[in-house]
Amino acid sequence: MKKTIILFAFALISSVGFAQNGPKIVFSAKDNTIDYGRVTKNEDGSRDFTFTNTGNAPLIITNVLSTCGCTVPTKPNEPIMPGKTGKITVKYNMAPGPIRKTITVESNAVNYEGGRVALKIKGEVISN
Repeated sequence: MKKTIILFAFALISSVGFAQNGPKIVFSAKDNTIDYGRVTKNEDGSRDFTFTNTGNAPLIITNVLSTCGCTVPTKPNEPIMPGKTGKITVKYNMAPGPIRKTITVESNAVNYEGGRVALKIKGEVISN
């Protein structure tokens, strides 16, 4: 009986330890991906990744990195308060061909390992 109580107490303490307190980032784009679809090279290459801080502390986006110079991301400069939304704007240069790029967001979010989130853009740019 004593072992059962100790085991139960250990399980309870462990589950409390896994509860995540802090900022949490949740993107509205399905699978964190924006699909440009088929677009022409004359169209606007800017798209917004909208997110919400669903945690209980300010969310700070420290860096946003692109896999190449053809994709330029812009991050919010101010912390995003709990319950508030923000956006990361991605501008693609609209060179003809397939679009398959990854943008890495670095933050203090506790719901992603190391606060790093991969965002993706995909689609195809065609010549007029």
